[in-house]
Amino acid sequence: MDIAAALLIGLLTASGVYLLLRRSLLRMLFGLILLSNAVNLLLLTAGGLTRGQPPLISGTETVMDSAAANPLPQALILTAIVIGFGLIAFALVLVYRTYKTMGTLDADAVAAGTSRDGS
Repeated sequence: MDIAAALLIGLLTASGVYLLLRRSLLRMLFGLILLSNAVNLLLLTAGGLTRGQPPLISGTETVMDSAAANPLPQALILTAIVIGFGLIAFALVLVYRTYKTMGTLDADAVAAGTSRDGS
C-alpha cells in the first residue's frame, strides 16, 4: 500500500510541475491543484496508512492499552484542504478576470501587458 501511495504522490507531483511550466494560466492553476493534492497524500502517507482504534481513553484508564490511529495528519490535511480551496477559488477568479480584461490566458502576453488584439 505504501508503494502505491508513493507512486501516486510522484505521479501527481510530476503532473503538477509539468502543468505549472505551461504558458496557460488555467493549466498553471490545474498544476497547483494537483500539487496540493500530492502534498495532502504525502501528509497522509507520512502519518501512517495502518488502521487503528480511535485515540480515545476511557475515564478509568490513564494510558492507552492498544495501538491508536494518529489524528494529527488528518487534522493537518483537513486544514490544508480548506485553505487550498480558498486559494484555488481566489486564483480562479483572478484567472477569469485576467481573461476578461486581457482577452488571453497566455502568461507571456499577460506579463507583457498585451491583449489578444495586440493593444
